[in-house]
Amino acid sequence: MQGTLRVPAGVAVAMAALAACVGVRSDSAAQARAAGRMARLPRVTLWAWERREDLRGIDVSRVAVAVLDRTVTIGLTVGTEPRRNPVVLPERVTRIGVVRVEAGPRAVLNAANRDAVVAAILMTAREPEIAALQIDFDATRSQRAFYRSLLVELRARMPAGLPLSVTALASWCSRDRWLGETPIDEAVPMMFRMEPDRRRGPADAEDFRVREPLCRGAVGVSTKEPWPEDVAGRRVYVFSDNGWRTDSPKDVERRLR
Repeated sequence: MQGTLRVPAGVAVAMAALAACVGVRSDSAAQARAAGRMARLPRVTLWAWERREDLRGIDVSRVAVAVLDRTVTIGLTVGTEPRRNPVVLPERVTRIGVVRVEAGPRAVLNAANRDAVVAAILMTAREPEIAALQIDFDATRSQRAFYRSLLVELRARMPAGLPLSVTALASWCSRDRWLGETPIDEAVPMMFRMEPDRRRGPADAEDFRVREPLCRGAVGVSTKEPWPEDVAGRRVYVFSDNGWRTDSPKDVERRLR
């Protein structure tokens, strides 16, 4: 039988202080990443999802556009579907390329499929004139290890200076906090009810309080629902519930002045 290791009180205090210091340093490193390359982008970003859109009237000095470029589906193998509907953008707009990843309960999450997903995403990452890459993947808890390894491989192979953003379930930014282990520049917490976690309770629920440093620089909202109160100083990504031909980008700009 092994004896119990007894740690002197003074050593225990020092160890606790060191652990706290490491935690602070880890949070500081994540915050530095979040405040780095993404800070060069405009504060307001309009998501252009799978609709026909014409955004030529936006102020390109203040507003970026995150365009869904392709959807990657993981099953037994990996399939890719490019964007189907056109989006018209003004000249000199800051464009973020978005890739949606979908994986059902029977998806095969092995190295071969991971590499195939990365190869599909790289087609978007290597397009000319994109200012950042964003991944939209509602990974379940059992899919996180796969997602983490995917992001590591993607970051190693994508253009070095290109920022990497991900959309994030509300719980990832609050109680789970696993994103700090990933090589991303920001995570965008989805603060509207289209996001599954947000359907579970009121908008001010404690489960949705942002604790992850990588989530503090940005927020995802919609044109239809109330916005969080703490958007000041954060990049704001806006989803149009009715399409940008009905919802006005000018209204978004006015709300953020």
